[in-house]
Amino acid sequence: MQATNEYSGVDPLHASETTPGAPYPQDDPALAEDNAAGTRSLADDLEALVEDARIYLDAELSYQKTRAGFVADRLKKTIAFGAVAAFLAVLALIGLTVGLIIALTPLITAWGATAVVVLGILLIAYLLVRKAGQAWNSMMGAMKDKEEQADNG
Repeated sequence: MQATNEYSGVDPLHASETTPGAPYPQDDPALAEDNAAGTRSLADDLEALVEDARIYLDAELSYQKTRAGFVADRLKKTIAFGAVAAFLAVLALIGLTVGLIIALTPLITAWGATAVVVLGILLIAYLLVRKAGQAWNSMMGAMKDKEEQADNG
């Protein structure tokens, strides 16, 4: 009894009379005659070009949507973690302020310690505001056109 292939009923160990088709459709000689360059039309080429462009556009849109979703997710996490970090930093600065006042109280009284700490914090805030103003002016200066600078200066 011979073993047969259950799908075709043909003995897989013996060669059959018919030759199988080419493993790749583009290698099939029967199809090569139909798709010769001389028989293709410009309309077929344009149709293929439009189809390829549509496929490319769909793929690009999908990619950009995925990328935007990823960025939005990371942005949400960044904002959330940044807000928590800022809150904790404010709490730490409050603790430092209270600690400085308590530590300086025996040396210069409670009112003196409070005044020194508050004035120190205000001085730091003033210096930071000046730096921010300089950065803002620098940015605005870079945004101005050369013509506006010539008119003003």
